[in-house]
Amino acid sequence: MNRPIPLLLITGVLLGLIFPMGRVAVESGVPPIVWTFLIAVGSGVGLSLPLIQRFRGRNWPPRFWVYAVVSGLISNVLPNLIVFASAPRLGAGHVGLMFTLSPVCTLALSLAAGMRRPSGIALAGIAIGFIGAVILVLGKGETRPVAAQTLWLALALLIPVFLALGNIYRGLAWPTGAGAMELASASNLTSAIMLLAAIAISGEGLAQIVSVASVPMLGAVQLVLSCVYYLALFALQRIGGPVYLSQIGYVGAAVALAAGVIALGEQYGALTWTGAAIVLVGIGFTIRAQMRR
Repeated sequence: MNRPIPLLLITGVLLGLIFPMGRVAVESGVPPIVWTFLIAVGSGVGLSLPLIQRFRGRNWPPRFWVYAVVSGLISNVLPNLIVFASAPRLGAGHVGLMFTLSPVCTLALSLAAGMRRPSGIALAGIAIGFIGAVILVLGKGETRPVAAQTLWLALALLIPVFLALGNIYRGLAWPTGAGAMELASASNLTSAIMLLAAIAISGEGLAQIVSVASVPMLGAVQLVLSCVYYLALFALQRIGGPVYLSQIGYVGAAVALAAGVIALGEQYGALTWTGAAIVLVGIGFTIRAQMRR
């Protein structure tokens, strides 16, 4: 699929589902780092199966694997560890809100790097979405005592920073001749190796990996959705660019908020829902800008 609007919506929806599913897994006894490892190794293996013959017959240069390692670390390992560790403490919906800050971070970095400036309508969409995101974050205080969660909230604010760095890096360093599926599988496989090392070093113990057996159906569904998510993510990166890609955070936040309420019984006040409505308006501007382009 080479159409940016459907890719934006598909990737954003799948991103939004990651948060509540991760929260359920962690609350069921699966350590956050183990759940992150499951997603990485499952996506890496699942996406590499159709490419076995291609990988076997091709000698990838060092730049390809450097790209996979750096992309996996800053776009996958670090933000996902923060997501799954903070979701049980802040709520799946509110952790998802941190992704709404990534478009502004990505825009700032892209302008600093001298990349192409988005159109006026696209900038308006980003600005409106950011206003909604700020209101969503402010709405945090309506349902939970902010003072008791300050450390976790501060840690969660690193999520959009890592995402923005990843968006820019993947766009600027895309290896010549590499396809979306190849890079997605390689990035996830290298992420899985890093996470496996972290599990061994952290003291969690490799035996903790078997804890995934406590949520077999959830794990299976997450693996399938993750394969589709990463394939769509890299395809969108290639045809949409980093700033357009970053706006999956707006879609993901809306989906995570709805999933948190419907599936997990999370409750939010009027300020949060007002911010969500404004975010949806920003998404509308983004889609309109892409249609005109």
